[in-house]
Amino acid sequence: MTSSPAHAIRRIGIYTSGGDAPGMNACVRSAVRSALAYDLEVVGIRRGYQGMIEGDLVEMDAKSVSNILQKGGTVLKSARSTEFRTVEGRARAAENLRKAGIDGLVAIGGDGTLRGASVFYDEHQVPLVGCPGTIDNDLFGTDETIGYDTALNTAIENIDRIRDTADAHDRLFLIEVMGRDSGFIALNCGIGGGAELVLIPEQLTDMDEVKRQILSQMTGQTRSSIVVVAEGDELGGASIISDALRGDPAFAHIDLRVCILGHTQRGGSPTARDRVLASRLGSAAVDALMEGHANVMVGVVDGEITLTPSRNVWGRKKSIDYDLIKLTNLLR
Repeated sequence: MTSSPAHAIRRIGIYTSGGDAPGMNACVRSAVRSALAYDLEVVGIRRGYQGMIEGDLVEMDAKSVSNILQKGGTVLKSARSTEFRTVEGRARAAENLRKAGIDGLVAIGGDGTLRGASVFYDEHQVPLVGCPGTIDNDLFGTDETIGYDTALNTAIENIDRIRDTADAHDRLFLIEVMGRDSGFIALNCGIGGGAELVLIPEQLTDMDEVKRQILSQMTGQTRSSIVVVAEGDELGGASIISDALRGDPAFAHIDLRVCILGHTQRGGSPTARDRVLASRLGSAAVDALMEGHANVMVGVVDGEITLTPSRNVWGRKKSIDYDLIKLTNLLR
């Protein structure tokens, strides 16, 4: 873990990067107001790393973050920057920060954001602390990430609604939720939404077994079924699995529908849990900078604020709770 920057921090930049997550605005608000409490000047960097390269900067004060706590998305906008992946792009970003007098950074984002932040620090030594903002909850070094709880509750709400239709028409619904590389949303909303089957990337799934379990459910007393599929499941997304089922004569009599929740999970007002988590992390990030830490991510583990080197965050995979997989199998 890197600490003790060579000079005192007077002016910090805050940015959001990668996929937006509910609670990012709460984190921005907390970081800005915590920085002002240290008598720091604060600059918002719009559109993440791309805005850093283009010098898209805006001065921020307490008023600029009023009435954003409850809003989804990010007031600082976000973008994915291919230019920042180059040495030349990162050099342009560093030059813009120097011209603006920015001597510390708070980055809010997921794996790609922290990976870029770590490389940027190694090359240009700008003190930087990351806040985990991603609905996937797949970052090592924190029990939960900003946006995860909101996305999870959004998915469960939609599953509850879909179940009404499934039951009314004796239908099989394949519901795809986000989770390209991880099954945290799928597993937990599967349990919370009473799904009969959950398919996630962390667990290899045999298609023959999937068919057997669905047929068993659909020919029983219930005659309707909800299957939750993480988009990154190795069998494929819900549409691919649907094609495989429809190609089997045994499923000819089953009314099968696909519902992809997609970006509905990213939007909307953050839950109270996400607002509190984001507020804690934004403030902790500024504290870490002022204490001399750099190239770390703040997180919450067992209720306590922790610091994890950024390279350990994107370099390690967060483990799924396999007890929940057992519970899913028990409850279906």
